Amino acid sequence: MRRKLTSTLAAVSMIGTAAFAEQQADISTAITDIAAGADRHDWTRVRGAFADTVTSDYTSLWGGDAVTQPADELVAGWFAFLPGFDATHHMVTNHTVTSLSAKSATAQADFTATHRLADGLWVLGGRYDYELEKSDNRWVVTSMTMTALWETGDRGLVAIAGQRAAETN
Repeated sequence: MRRKLTSTLAAVSMIGTAAFAEQQADISTAITDIAAGADRHDWTRVRGAFADTVTSDYTSLWGGDAVTQPADELVAGWFAFLPGFDATHHMVTNHTVTSLSAKSATAQADFTATHRLADGLWVLGGRYDYELEKSDNRWVVTSMTMTALWETGDRGLVAIAGQRAAETN
């Protein structure tokens, strides 16, 4: 009897661990789709990672307040300047699910974001905190807070990239 109970508990534990790992992988995919999609200018991929309304908080970098807006507007804002760089590379790593329920999750990830324009670079590093919800059997980001921890190079390249993107769009 004891052996059967131990086997049953082990099986339940493995199923729970497997389900958690699957959820964690799905959450990681949503986080990756934002960064990799932006670098590839795959705006459909980026948009698909967000809920219809999203809160973004970049106050640690730019000041001001967090903004809650339709995800389409957030993505349009990125479209307005990211293509103006010669290249960007948003490396988002160390994805960690910090809480998980059937319908919501929180996660953290570290990042390094490199932006190149001609010989100029602006590189930023820090952490993202994400809130996600389960929607149509997939995880989507409802909120993201970026905490800038360091930067190097020329932040002014963002304005130049925006001008370049406006000229080509």
